[in-house]
Amino acid sequence: MKREFGIARCGLACCLCSENEHCRGCNSGECPDKDWCENRKCSIEKNYTHCHECKAECRKGLLSKIKPYGFTLFMKRYGEKELLDCLERNENAGVVYHREGIYGDYDDFDDVEELIEFIKTGEK
Repeated sequence: MKREFGIARCGLACCLCSENEHCRGCNSGECPDKDWCENRKCSIEKNYTHCHECKAECRKGLLSKIKPYGFTLFMKRYGEKELLDCLERNENAGVVYHREGIYGDYDDFDDVEELIEFIKTGEK
């Protein structure tokens, strides 16, 4: 885990991304998706560093996907540090953010509350 890369504006875990040898995270200005990312543009316009700071109930852009949405809700409730702590603990326990490509253990959910519980416990 490269904790210094943190969490992307939309909630994705830059700190665990398998692409971070080519990317330094969402807020580095080096993200290859920065020009089309709807969540990045919106949060910059609203002067937020992350979508979880916004009071609006939003499912646009990457927040239409359960993993970034769940991570964002987790941060709204518990904060970014707690999310990073949980992700690091889970990684050390064998939970995989990405396997081959972009699919991993956090993608096995249809219910956002079940995903949040998995983030907290690392257990299904």
